[in-house]
Amino acid sequence: MSNIIATGFNVGSDNGEFASLEADMRALSEMGVDTVEIGITSLDLVAGGRIIKERHEALLALTRQFDFRYTVHGLVSSNFMDPVTQRYQLDAAKALVEVSNSIGAGILVQHSGNLRAEAIADWAGADMREREALTELADFARPHGVRIALENIFTTELGQYRQTPTEVAETVKAVNHPNVVALIDFSHAYIESTFKGLDFRAEIRAMAPVAGHLHLHDSFGRPQGFYKAFHPQENTAMGIGDLHMPLGWGDIAWDEIFAELSFLPDTVAMMEIGRRYRREQPESLTRAKALADLDAAPEAVAAE
Repeated sequence: MSNIIATGFNVGSDNGEFASLEADMRALSEMGVDTVEIGITSLDLVAGGRIIKERHEALLALTRQFDFRYTVHGLVSSNFMDPVTQRYQLDAAKALVEVSNSIGAGILVQHSGNLRAEAIADWAGADMREREALTELADFARPHGVRIALENIFTTELGQYRQTPTEVAETVKAVNHPNVVALIDFSHAYIESTFKGLDFRAEIRAMAPVAGHLHLHDSFGRPQGFYKAFHPQENTAMGIGDLHMPLGWGDIAWDEIFAELSFLPDTVAMMEIGRRYRREQPESLTRAKALADLDAAPEAVAAE
């Protein structure tokens, strides 16, 4: 049994305002989506770790228009390994915990950390800094009923210190807090496994027992490297990078993976497949529901 309770799509603002976010949410609602993950830091909602009251009220008014289950994506630039900005990040993350609680979101996504190659003096304490910050944030989140979901990322710069998916799982185990879970981003794990010569399936198997949130989007697991596309569609044409494609466009073996793995109770399988693929979203929704053994027909899983 997978323990997946819902699936849906991520949403966000194009310009820091609410109009584009509302339009995206309305389109998904009309599609029959029941769960969304709000990219909350795409809005001007928190300043210096403080929630902007008027903006927060606008968010509350917007989210109450829809009957969605909500999760929240925190700072995309989150990096608790960074000794310079860690305190500011924690202040912002605590504000986002409060925002998450206010809209009924039980998950706040936190990216796992990294250090630049030239910051090698900071490498020795990097894992411990991240663990201590996660513990502080989780202690704050616990009375708010919010779990921090630590997401595996992939190497973005040469020489960078970055944990593998297995090591992200070890971080979650070491923190050993009921309000910290792992977040498996399957495509990120695929790209990092290719880059580091790891066994992709073994890496996600290592994360599954402590995973309480999932990010689904397709790719070919090919690192971006030095190639720079003119149009994003050119990356797609070559199958390079973190593509966030509809399910079935890449070569991730979704059927085999979901037949094999189980996750923590109350896991949401969130698709990070944005409005660029609006025409393909319904098909991905059907397939994700089948993979998660929700309410879609089994034959949808086999369809490529």
